[in-house]
This record gives sequence, structure tokens and C-alpha cells, in this order.
Amino acid sequence: MARQHAQTLWYDRPKYVFMRFCVEDSTDVHVLIEDHRIVFSCKNGDGVELYNEIEFYAKVNSKDSQDKRSGRSITCFVRKWKENLAWPRLTKEDIKPVWLSVDYDNWRDWEGDEEVELAQVEHYAELLNKVSTKRPPPAMDDLDDDSDSADATS
Repeated sequence: MARQHAQTLWYDRPKYVFMRFCVEDSTDVHVLIEDHRIVFSCKNGDGVELYNEIEFYAKVNSKDSQDKRSGRSITCFVRKWKENLAWPRLTKEDIKPVWLSVDYDNWRDWEGDEEVELAQVEHYAELLNKVSTKRPPPAMDDLDDDSDSADATS
């Protein structure tokens, strides 16, 4: 029986690239993450052998990368060598294999996140300043003291 490619989804984050090999009921799973590539192989629930080899767009830190297996997929967390550098694609070559797709459910444009985060921190600091500003206590001379009026009438 000939080997096939596993359907693969990927998305980019500032420190990691995430890949999900979509294989239900996988057995004999092997994941090899090297500095410039990943090699994935397994058998699916029907006994079909699946094999993917991907040359990465850029160098990764293979020692700080890992994979996690679930019943429906194998997810790889691959640490980028250069953090905060967006990858326009997963592969080294500018060719998109038919079995490789962007995971749009998890995709997020994170390149402008620093500005958004800074704005949130500034807003929070403003709120803290408003709360911590020392103001004189409210006047309490207009409050009725029921205990004094009850003592005076008795």
C-alpha cells in the first residue's frame, strides 16, 4: 500500500509555529523535529501509512519543541529560532502542497499586538490613577442621626 500525506493545518504565533496533523485513531506515531525540518509518520485507523516531511521557512529550536497526540490529531508546538518574526508560509519553498492549509480557526494577526497591549496597559494605569487619587472625604453633616433624636424625645 502506498504512503499518503496527512492533512496538515498550521498557524503562526510570535514564539511558536503550530502544526496539526489530522489523523483519527493514529498508531505507530513518529515525530522528528529538527532545526530545519519536521518528519511525521503514522498509520490511521484503516491501517494506511501516512508520511509528511516539511522543510521549514526558517530555523527552529528543535530542543524546545514538542508534540501532543489526541484521538483525532497530532499537534506540534515548534519553537521559532527568531521570535517575533512572522512566517508568511510554513515551507521553505514558495510552493503550497495540497495537503497543507492555514488553520484559520486559530490564525491571528499578531504583528500589531504590541500596540494594542500597550494601549490596554495605559488604559489600566489611567483607571488606577482615578481610583487612587486622594480626595477629601464626603461631608456627612446632612445625615440624620436617629439615635440622638430618639434620646431627645424620651
